[in-house]
Amino acid sequence: MIGKLSMHVGQAVSAEGNRLALERWFGQNMRELPHVSLTTLPTRVHRLSHWSDLLGIEVWVKRDDETNRRYGGNKPRKLEFLLGEALQAGSRRVLTFGGLGTHHGLATALFAREVGLRVGVGLLYQPVTAAVRENLLALHALDAELFYGARVPALAAKAAWRWLQYVRAGERPYVIPTGGSSAVGTLGYVNAAFEFAEQVSAGDLPVPDRVFVALGSGGTVAGLALGLKAAGLRTRVVGVLVSDIYPPSPRKLCRLAARTAAYLKAKAGIPLPALTEEDFFIERGCLGAGYGAALPPADAVATWLHQHEGIKLDGTYTAKAALALERWTRQHRTAGPVLFWLTYSQARVVDLVPALPDYHALPRELQRFFENP
Repeated sequence: MIGKLSMHVGQAVSAEGNRLALERWFGQNMRELPHVSLTTLPTRVHRLSHWSDLLGIEVWVKRDDETNRRYGGNKPRKLEFLLGEALQAGSRRVLTFGGLGTHHGLATALFAREVGLRVGVGLLYQPVTAAVRENLLALHALDAELFYGARVPALAAKAAWRWLQYVRAGERPYVIPTGGSSAVGTLGYVNAAFEFAEQVSAGDLPVPDRVFVALGSGGTVAGLALGLKAAGLRTRVVGVLVSDIYPPSPRKLCRLAARTAAYLKAKAGIPLPALTEEDFFIERGCLGAGYGAALPPADAVATWLHQHEGIKLDGTYTAKAALALERWTRQHRTAGPVLFWLTYSQARVVDLVPALPDYHALPRELQRFFENP
């Protein structure tokens, strides 16, 4: 799919020589970027007819819940590049972070294991639910080495100690930040933006006025904004804030996009446009009590969409993004089409790990989340 980006990148550069150079690079040398194959692309786009009728505005969906048959969502797009770079660097282990029920950590453990890498996962507190406990047990079953910090400083100290131990063991650890939102991980959603632009160009859907997507660590939103602008689309990305743990600001998102553009320029000489803070819009009204906390209006939207459109959402990320879209469209009935970018993995833990271990197999510091509901 990356090889198809040249048509759209060419629209974003004025010099004919640059355009031809980009076409040659993407068409012939995509593998110059470290990469492992984890996705089946492009993911579908289709109209949500019942939601459109309810809201009185055209609503479409980008089905990134289908990026990978085993474990979909936005994680595989990022991990293709992150794990590729880890392998190229000669690493034997990756070290990453997330909440107690981290889907990013679970996806990292699953796919890293498939390519022969060990995994360490540092965990922070989030509200403990049955799904969180299930993910914790699945992480252990996938051989992830787990450690916990009640606050960010404590987790950072433990992570530094683990990193040093991995270095001493000769594992050359590769650090993946929370959500995979580094310059490398963000490449996955630059590529996704060009994939989407190709679908618009092919007439699969109209150009949306807004794209609504959950905003956690920021890589998905930064990559989409950068890629859509480079592809020449006027679509505005609305990042729906779902985390109060170091929440991204427009400045942070702009810096992440700039680092991603610099990475591409350094690796392949690909010129991408500069973004400003005004290119990023953050919707903050659907966070609720915090990361992982239930928000009843969002859960109600998720239930309705499952019943009427057949799509599944999660309460931590995508249900809150859907609620933001619904609220916005009710206030902007005359706006153009909108798109809901579905980043949730519908994978069932039982399909990933048929037999979950007893919670006593977990490190003692994590067992208490089972003993004290």
